[in-house]
Amino acid sequence: MDYTRIMQSLLAQTNPLRNVRDKNRRLLTFYDPQLYRRCIDEWNRLAAKGRFPSSVSYSPLTRTIIAPAPQTAKFEAEFRNELMIEDDDQVHIHAIHGTIGSVTGIPWGIKQIKAPQAWSTSTGYRIKIAVIDTGVDFSHPDLKYSLTRGINLVHRNILPYDDNGHGTHISGTIAAANSQQGMIGVAPRSVVYPVKAFDHNGSAFVSDIILAIDWCVRAEIDIINMSFGMQTRNRTLLDIVSKANQAGVIIVASSGNDGRRRTVDYPARYHQTISVGATDRNRRVPAFSNRGQFVDIYAPGDKIVSAWLQGKYHEMSGTSMATSHISGTIALLLAQKPGLSTATVKALLRRTSSPLKLKKGTSSTDGEVNAMKFLREGMKL
Repeated sequence: MDYTRIMQSLLAQTNPLRNVRDKNRRLLTFYDPQLYRRCIDEWNRLAAKGRFPSSVSYSPLTRTIIAPAPQTAKFEAEFRNELMIEDDDQVHIHAIHGTIGSVTGIPWGIKQIKAPQAWSTSTGYRIKIAVIDTGVDFSHPDLKYSLTRGINLVHRNILPYDDNGHGTHISGTIAAANSQQGMIGVAPRSVVYPVKAFDHNGSAFVSDIILAIDWCVRAEIDIINMSFGMQTRNRTLLDIVSKANQAGVIIVASSGNDGRRRTVDYPARYHQTISVGATDRNRRVPAFSNRGQFVDIYAPGDKIVSAWLQGKYHEMSGTSMATSHISGTIALLLAQKPGLSTATVKALLRRTSSPLKLKKGTSSTDGEVNAMKFLREGMKL
């Protein structure tokens, strides 16, 4: 097919002044790699002439153009043999706000999963962990040795500064390293790559997540922490999760905070991810956490204190907080045994977990992560 018909249709819908995060965008995934490349070449040609529409972006990994497109049967019928067309749905972070907190040393959740007992063997040295979230507080004293530049998909021309707090909280649990005056994370020598895909309200679009994962694969990230979700399935998101998985990237995703017993949010629902539920200090699953057969592993997620904006600390609850404990734990092992697959890590997490105190919706095979045992058994692989 001649690519010009697609281009003309998209250009007719595209306002060069429209914001790149316009709510009316759609995901246009090309079946034919050559057709996709022709369209991208045309965008680049327009860019060279100063006519590049700012509301268009694209993912080479999935051959997806993200652009305004009409939600009409006529448009979909015209291009159904060339394009898979999906709505660009919203995604939200998985956290329940608490109160301003304080912490010195090792937070309770990190102690409960026995991470400190693993540090004589591994601290996650140089493992690259992307936190797809709201950004990070680069000036936080507990994170200044744990961060690299990352990328900002919300405001492209600046560093991924956190204007919400959630991303800083997640990064603190993973990799904080201030044993003298602040807190220590699960993997204090790992490196956090902040990928800002969420705005100050903790909202993003599926396209932001696709572009974020695309960037992570090209940056050769080891682990992606995804403390967010949605309840609708998206085929392009599944495609890029699968491609990241095939590239050797381990994706850790929060199961959701709806207290559901038979399902979890996407992308945690995809078997190519490691799906995480929350526990409390008593190793019980709190009421907010999703649970059941689609949860692979549990970790502390109730009343978790971690780093916050302006060098402060904050208490939060959610499967978001649980997910960061798992990302840090996996980093401990990858620093010693690089190249392990998602399937191998997932099976090992379950096999070495500590039993939960049973509650309705959980089974005797469900467990909370045990970082020390996970590392010890993983070293034998």
